[in-house]
Amino acid sequence: MTTETGVEARAGTPARTAAPMGTGRAGDKVFAGAARGSGIAVLAIVAAIAAFLVWKAVPALRDNEANFLTAEEWNPNATPPEFGIAQLAFGTLVSSLLAMLMATPVAIGIALFISFYSPRRLASGLGYVVDLLAAVPSIVYGLWGLAFLSRHMEGISAFLNGALGWIPLFGGDSPGKNSIFTASVVLAIMILPIISSISREVFLQVPRANVEAALAIGATRWEMIRMAVLPYGRSGMIGASMLGLGRAMGETIAVAMVLTFVPGINWRILENGGATFAANIANSFAEASVTGRGALIASGLVLFVITLVVNMAARAVVARRKEFA
Repeated sequence: MTTETGVEARAGTPARTAAPMGTGRAGDKVFAGAARGSGIAVLAIVAAIAAFLVWKAVPALRDNEANFLTAEEWNPNATPPEFGIAQLAFGTLVSSLLAMLMATPVAIGIALFISFYSPRRLASGLGYVVDLLAAVPSIVYGLWGLAFLSRHMEGISAFLNGALGWIPLFGGDSPGKNSIFTASVVLAIMILPIISSISREVFLQVPRANVEAALAIGATRWEMIRMAVLPYGRSGMIGASMLGLGRAMGETIAVAMVLTFVPGINWRILENGGATFAANIANSFAEASVTGRGALIASGLVLFVITLVVNMAARAVVARRKEFA
């Protein structure tokens, strides 16, 4: 007796197999619901954090007698309270940007060496060490910066002051060891393994055909990296750098232990003194009054907004460079 399946088999057409009813559809629905719920939960948590910060900050902002955005003094425990975020914003942005500028080229170089230059055994060991450095607690970096690095920064600061003193950032008469520059070096060492690990993973995702094609036409290893690897991984490198910048902006303990608080904005990054949002919160929260805690929460709200803006800018830059993704 000839069946439909037998006719199709004799005609060369593969037989149809019935899929289990409802299994795939139920799994897809569960996964889609879980993914949608996770996304909504993240947005709800971010909105809840923002609402909490605004709720706690408004009373202190009402009592403030100074301009919150432009004033440099920070004295919320006085009567009347006077505080502003100008100095905190300056110290946070300058130290974080300097850290990113110092860490990004070194981190990308490490990622390229591990991915394309080092032997396989050495590459696996170096990759493990870099990943391990990313897991070191920030207080360890802070203790190392306070006990070891800061003692050796006076000579480096004096050298930079003598060689680049004509630039306002490196000018000044008294370069010291507890400066924004020292804090930037500690932050650069902290974010370097993060940028390197992410960049290495991006480089390993480059299609092997692109690499082999570049080598086949006679390109050297550096030319292959320049033509095939860096254009493909550009978005990933930008994302890694922005992630490191966000880590540097929110770092608390390491900066608080290294940086000496001196009131007022100082454009000379080699001189002692400075302040950041996170370090000021860590140093001032224990002895702050009710208004003082509200002021600290208000400064945390500004840091929250700055971090959000940086992440949005990073997403915009990455979205514009998807041609090699």
